[in-house]
Amino acid sequence: MKNKIFLVIKLLLVLLAGYIGCHLLYAFFDKVVNGFLMDWFDAMFLIPKSVIDPYTMEEVYVRDLNIYAFKHFFFWAFLIFVCLWLVILFFVSRYKAGRQVKTAVTDMGERIQRYMSRDMDVSDVFPAEYSEVSVRIAEIKSRMQRNEQALRDEAQRKNDLITYLAHDLKTPLTSVIGYLSLLDEAPDMPAEQKAKYVHITLEKALRLEKLINEFFEITRYNLQQMVLEEETINLSYMLVQMTDEFYPLLAAKDNRIELHVDEGISIQGDSEKLARVFNNILKNAIVYSYPGTEINVTVQKAEEQIIIAFRNHGKTIPAHKLETIFEKFFRLDGARQSNTGGAGLGLAIAKEIVELHGGSIAAESDREITTFRVTLPCRNI
Repeated sequence: MKNKIFLVIKLLLVLLAGYIGCHLLYAFFDKVVNGFLMDWFDAMFLIPKSVIDPYTMEEVYVRDLNIYAFKHFFFWAFLIFVCLWLVILFFVSRYKAGRQVKTAVTDMGERIQRYMSRDMDVSDVFPAEYSEVSVRIAEIKSRMQRNEQALRDEAQRKNDLITYLAHDLKTPLTSVIGYLSLLDEAPDMPAEQKAKYVHITLEKALRLEKLINEFFEITRYNLQQMVLEEETINLSYMLVQMTDEFYPLLAAKDNRIELHVDEGISIQGDSEKLARVFNNILKNAIVYSYPGTEINVTVQKAEEQIIIAFRNHGKTIPAHKLETIFEKFFRLDGARQSNTGGAGLGLAIAKEIVELHGGSIAAESDREITTFRVTLPCRNI
């Protein structure tokens, strides 16, 4: 009952407010607007003039329409109206265009997210009018998938390599502990036998050190950020010095290095890092060379480039392995053969350093001859 009473009171109040509002609106137009409009119209478009009333023959005043003022007013009113209409159309069209762009972007974003997150054909997600965009998105997705797969493969190779190295660490460590235990338990061992055990222990310890260094090599490659410290390098002196340092490895397999380089050739670069490049390539060449063969190192200057070629005689590298030889953690002989090769980072690091110098590195192998070519820019010194 109370609700009905309140409803009736509200209705009466609304009616009263409407009645009062109508009277106020009528008074406004009748007293204010009407008088104002009449005065404005009279001043703008009417011209007072005196005429003789034919009936009374008296002079009376009448108002005549000012056609010129009337046409002038409507011309400018029409012009302002058109301008306002154009401005309104401009902002409305911009607003609608913005809404359409926003809608299109939202729709495109949803389609891209759906396509990238699911295994779907591009034609099932993008309509025909998005053909150009769909092609680009498909290329991006394909490239991302290849990169992701490459990262997974690299991580798998790294994990496998670490697993193999961890397994291989046990063998020399067990041998070192075993021979040291024998030496400790038998202090009166004959000198000849003791020397033999010490020699074997040293070999196993050196092998253990090499495996540990490979672990550090893997970690250091992932953490390092190479920064060049450039200087003028006497290339001939650097290569001669490096060939002398490899004498023990060369003598062990009866190999030799033939160096063909002019004494005056110099380059601009980071001496420490370029030495690492040549060291990695030479070590690789020595490891995979046939015993009793020579390794040729040739330096040529061609226009604005210096080409350093390392050529060795060994087992031909298959074409499909040449394509991946500069990848991280790649080893020609397989990860388990620990007697040759390291962590599979030497050539990958060499490539990164050479490219950081603005050069390139490539490999070719045919008829048991493998050649690595390092091309470096010949900058003004």
